[in-house]
Amino acid sequence: MKIAVYAISKNEEKFVERWVNSMNEADEIYVADTGSTDKTVELLKQKGVIVNSVKIEPWRFDDARNKSLEFVSEDVDICVCTDLDEVFTKGWRKELEEKWTNDTTNARYNYIWSFDENGKPKTSFYIEKIHSRHNFKWLYPVHEVLQYTVKQQQKYITLDNVTLMHYPDKKKSRGQYLPLLELSVKENPNDDRNMHYLGREYMFYKMYDKSIETLKKHLALPSAKWKDERCASMRYIAKCYINKADYEQAKQWYETAIKEAPYLREPYIEYAQLEYELKNWNKVAELIENALKIKERPMTYISESYCWGYFPYDMLTIAYFNLNNYSLSLKNAVSAYLLEPENERLKDNIQNIKEFIN
Repeated sequence: MKIAVYAISKNEEKFVERWVNSMNEADEIYVADTGSTDKTVELLKQKGVIVNSVKIEPWRFDDARNKSLEFVSEDVDICVCTDLDEVFTKGWRKELEEKWTNDTTNARYNYIWSFDENGKPKTSFYIEKIHSRHNFKWLYPVHEVLQYTVKQQQKYITLDNVTLMHYPDKKKSRGQYLPLLELSVKENPNDDRNMHYLGREYMFYKMYDKSIETLKKHLALPSAKWKDERCASMRYIAKCYINKADYEQAKQWYETAIKEAPYLREPYIEYAQLEYELKNWNKVAELIENALKIKERPMTYISESYCWGYFPYDMLTIAYFNLNNYSLSLKNAVSAYLLEPENERLKDNIQNIKEFIN
């Protein structure tokens, strides 16, 4: 099999060596550079990468990625789309070749989008940016997705031992995302995915009324059927109401979110955070206990890492302490510490509760 990696770049000189070393398991590496003013192009060429300079005006990610895909040789069997701030685990090609068949169209694999301050995976989910050479194009100005251009059904494989890790430049502006999302919704007003992303982006920008309005539009779309994403829109609406100090509306939306997806921890724990701030300790304990009954973390971008670490047990520790149930408080303090033993505050909590009991 002939395998090619392709990417777009702009002023990524700091990532070139690491990225190429990770992608070198491919037969060919292509980059469409969209206007670097640093040494990105020079360094890529020194490492043997095939670089083409392109101009995308007006800027949109799908046009850039489609242009980069055009440069890939027609005789390539498998295309691997990555960005220069991403790194594969070693041996990714071997598993890809072992599992790929003649009728495979896409490969799924684990993507770690962010890490916490201790270097542990924070947000991870499956992505599908490995695909056959032909019959694919990128769609949407931002948060672009691969579209299969023929009517036959796609065939996916899953690469269980392949992980792509994201190490972004945190100083780089993402200010272009909001106008591009607005353009996405303008171009495709019935696309539920983009409507959800736009509502979330308005929340990030503290445009709470616009966020609520847009997320309600998402929920009203006939195509908005994925319960996990619907639940997330409801949670974001609740967060907006919290920032507007309308706590009763927030509570109602959290209740709705729980009914929509009772198998997810996120609505329970976020609701508990609100009740925690309001010092409603019985409600905090009830919500966290229900959340902890959920044992399986879904591999989606919506899954929040803090719901699966020490944090729920930490809140439960404090809730039970305030309810004078010191044995349960101690039990949860130990559970929290075991999940994050480097956290001195969690260690101190155990000692403080023991001393209080004695």
